[in-house]
Amino acid sequence: MSRIAQRFEQLKAQGRTALVPFVTAGDPGPATTVPLMHAMVAAGADIIELGVPFSDPMADGPVIQRATERALAQGVRLADVLEMVRAFRERDDETPVVLMGYLNPIEIMGYAAFAERAQAAGVDGALIVDVPPEEGHELVGTLKEQGLDLVYLLAPTSTDDRIKRIGGVASGFVYYVSVKGVTGAANLDTADVAEHLARIRSAVALPVGVGFGIRDAETAARVAEVADAVIVGSAIVGRIEALAETPERIPETVAAFLAELRTAIDGAR
Repeated sequence: MSRIAQRFEQLKAQGRTALVPFVTAGDPGPATTVPLMHAMVAAGADIIELGVPFSDPMADGPVIQRATERALAQGVRLADVLEMVRAFRERDDETPVVLMGYLNPIEIMGYAAFAERAQAAGVDGALIVDVPPEEGHELVGTLKEQGLDLVYLLAPTSTDDRIKRIGGVASGFVYYVSVKGVTGAANLDTADVAEHLARIRSAVALPVGVGFGIRDAETAARVAEVADAVIVGSAIVGRIEALAETPERIPETVAAFLAELRTAIDGAR
């Protein structure tokens, strides 16, 4: 059983919802990421989603696009992200880490090389935005050979056929995009989310995480009432951006925000 599956089993037994923060690796500089990861775990993060910088992040809104630009300006590449995970594992061998990114950097490294290096570094799964379930069979097989979970996105517009298809290939969990548009979009409708989750769960046996539009403790608590995981990205990355000139303050500031979310999520259950 993977770390991700184990974590969700533990949370289910405790009657708790997972808190999954997203940060861009190397933002605002490479030295910030590993201390930030540890601070997030200490504040209550259950799984960490680590963004791999890419020059054309088409699914991301402006906040995360700017984070990617800052990381790329510091020279952060996929190999550096794997080394950050390796360094994180020196102190934390329990918290699952999922890489979120795009296919191009993986193709450049090579599927087999990426899978082997990711597994060796301590990565648990990957969410590759631009690889739909109908494609990427070679990559999917290569990652699964190394025991890496494949996380897929589902959207309000996903058809029943697509939901079933993803349910057949995904592992770890599935990520439901709660609003139409790119990351950082607003107008979260919890009742609508609940309806879509019911449809997803009728076809997918995995835990369902919900992201996009979760910006504070109130929205996190509302999503926690219906989801298996609350995924928060732009609200965190925006706080990192505000402190880009004083990076030493980032771990403490982000941890304080996550602690608020953790309290609200636990209270919702």
